[in-house]
Amino acid sequence: MTVFDDLVGQQGAVGQLQRAVAGAADLLSGGRGAGMTHAWLFTGPPGSGREEAARAFAAALQCADGGCGHCDSCHQTLAGTHPDMLYVRPSGLSFGVGATRDLVLRAGSKPSGGRFRIILFEDADRATEGASNALLKAVEEPSPRTVWLLCTPTPEDMLVTIRSRCRTVALATPNTRELADALVQRDGIDADTARSAAVASAGRIDRARQLATDPEARRRREEVLSIPVRLDGLGACVTSAARLYEIAEEESKALTTALDEKERGELRAAFGEGSTGKGVAKAVRGSAGAMKDLEERQKRRATRTKRDSYDRALLDLAAFYRDVLTLQLGARVELSTAERSGDLERVARAGTPESTLRRIDAIMQCRERIAANVHPQIAMEAMTSALLAG
Repeated sequence: MTVFDDLVGQQGAVGQLQRAVAGAADLLSGGRGAGMTHAWLFTGPPGSGREEAARAFAAALQCADGGCGHCDSCHQTLAGTHPDMLYVRPSGLSFGVGATRDLVLRAGSKPSGGRFRIILFEDADRATEGASNALLKAVEEPSPRTVWLLCTPTPEDMLVTIRSRCRTVALATPNTRELADALVQRDGIDADTARSAAVASAGRIDRARQLATDPEARRRREEVLSIPVRLDGLGACVTSAARLYEIAEEESKALTTALDEKERGELRAAFGEGSTGKGVAKAVRGSAGAMKDLEERQKRRATRTKRDSYDRALLDLAAFYRDVLTLQLGARVELSTAERSGDLERVARAGTPESTLRRIDAIMQCRERIAANVHPQIAMEAMTSALLAG
């Protein structure tokens, strides 16, 4: 077993990373380190496992055995507690220049364990223009044995000057069989449920796992997929848009509430709330500032989680119309919404491929409007009206 075993459907990327790990070992022993470099850009569609691949690579670089998967170094890296690792995941919709400068400063320190100082920057595309320029300086002039691992959907999401200094690792979208096998083997999901979830996930392992294990997630998806056949007038468009907005809000709340409370409880415990003894009362009073900072971070994360939930619902809706188009064109491909076969056929008969493409465009435009800070419900009302008009 190695740290790369859990990467689903990424054989090509794993081979590239294993060659780099061998190069890193050569570099540490005084060699040229062929195949290894100081900056890497992990790219791939949502759910392809960019962050998981970067974390596995980091573990292999920190491991004396090249990523054995069972030593303390591997466990610490994968768990996010390794002393020579910096993990960055923007909690909000952007990552500012101040935070980036602080990150660059911390990245310049020497590794305490003698191997590498690694910075794993998830969603690096959320860096602002100023932050990207600050990051460029660090990537251009890296400290010895400092390795940057940047994760973005596509190379074009980063400044050309940054990506030209990185080696790209392109992650593929896993196929249905690979996803289903992973759910069965890792999560103990029965084969039928695993396959249904894999088909519905459009190649996203995180989405497949959610659909396989969470009945509420499946219910929300089913409600989203029922919207197209309910659009029989402008009143239905407004009602459906409101419900689509509510569904996304429900999912966002389900994802954040438990985590927020857990973090608040851990912070209160860290400051001694509920304990007794000398100095405890003063420490509890001093926790107010830390609690305020935590609440601000949670608000930013909630905003981001809501945006992701809106996008997930819209992509489910787009998948429905993609399957409608498949039926209209007579293509023989797997349908991700096959459980709605009756609705798919009804909508396919009532329209043309051209009208279906216009509807898919309307959904994509809705995503763009929400990304541009149009209120989601207003954007969704415009979208459902366009879906009705065809």
